Amino acid sequence: MDEGGVEREYRKRRKRPWPHLALLGVVFVNALVHLTTDHDEGDFRWAPPLVGLLMAVTLVRILLEQYRARTRVTSAGITAQGPLRARTWAWSEVYDIRVEQAPRGSGQGVPQWLTYLYDHQGRRFLLPHLDDWQLDDPYAEVTELCLAAAPHRSLTWERRPDVEERILHGAARRKAWTWGAYGGAVMIAVMTVVSLALVMTGRADHPLLLIGGVPLACGVVLGAVLQWYWDAHPPRSLARQP
Repeated sequence: MDEGGVEREYRKRRKRPWPHLALLGVVFVNALVHLTTDHDEGDFRWAPPLVGLLMAVTLVRILLEQYRARTRVTSAGITAQGPLRARTWAWSEVYDIRVEQAPRGSGQGVPQWLTYLYDHQGRRFLLPHLDDWQLDDPYAEVTELCLAAAPHRSLTWERRPDVEERILHGAARRKAWTWGAYGGAVMIAVMTVVSLALVMTGRADHPLLLIGGVPLACGVVLGAVLQWYWDAHPPRSLARQP
């Protein structure tokens, strides 16, 4: 740590819980099975390989996030190393650093409190491993970090109404597309049941369109409508309380 106490690095130090490791193992085995097993010809022959590919991509992303991603803090600024690329901000480019609760429905297999960097345009960026899995109290850590970084900034940590408004609209858009994804997931389940019913009655026609295209279209429409509404009427509950 340097004299100012600001230099530090946040990376994976604590092990994941055993149940989560077991889940990753199941995902890996399923991915191998679906990708290497020959599948019978039929209307749904594309489904097992697709599921296996999605599982494999998910597993690779999780592993990269855990063992490659990190956050580096120096007197010059902050570097967020993601799974594939790194991004660096000078302290003058940082508007705020905030600890926020993970979205509802994330489950216990992921951190419940995450830390984000906001720039002066109101854009939000995740700071890897600055969360409640790797730290006992991420909020206290971020508070100490902001105090230590204050001498290296040409600006104060005071809020600006224009930036806060952009942050609010960004949060509303994320919420809109999250609900759009939820709607698409529900439609996948509905269309899967419909497709199976059509197969059983011998009237199966374009199951990929039903299970893939219809949910995608519904999710996009729902997300776009909610974004339009919440851009005009942002939910104040999304704003950071003063």
